[in-house]
Amino acid sequence: MSDTLPPDLNRRSLLKLGLGAGLVLSTAGLTATLSGCSTSAPAGNMAVLRESDLPLLAALFPAVIGPHPAFSENSNATELAIAQLDRSLQFSSPFVQSEVLNLLGMLSLPLTRGPLTGIWGDLAKASPEQLEAFLLRWRDSRFDLLRKGHKSLLQLLHMAWYATPQSWAAVGYPGPPII
Repeated sequence: MSDTLPPDLNRRSLLKLGLGAGLVLSTAGLTATLSGCSTSAPAGNMAVLRESDLPLLAALFPAVIGPHPAFSENSNATELAIAQLDRSLQFSSPFVQSEVLNLLGMLSLPLTRGPLTGIWGDLAKASPEQLEAFLLRWRDSRFDLLRKGHKSLLQLLHMAWYATPQSWAAVGYPGPPII
């Protein structure tokens, strides 16, 4: 059997890392459950997304999409994109819904948000520079889980954004043909 681990990460270190990560995630999940932060009830006008997810997504959409004209022209562009994301999640599998809610819950919970993102305050109130630094931190992380979280988050937000009509004009798309 060939040794495929990097030279600075031996089996003992890998086991310690796995045990530590499992302990952190278990503690975070237990804390969220006991504090009531992990409610699974969707927000009033949503099918999947929770009330705690909405401010987080409202902050992340402009950071992920960038300076799009629709954000300055249309005051409810972010709300429309969040509603589109909710519709997309509504028609996805229960497993996908659960994983997305877990990711958003992890970003909403202060116990996990600070160490994982570097933003110790409310993510919804973070500056665009802080959000960009967090996204770059995850993209360039040595941990596969964070890189996958970055990829998933960006794919979800891009998918929802480009499914909304307000995003089409800037890219020259006239919209789907009328049948």
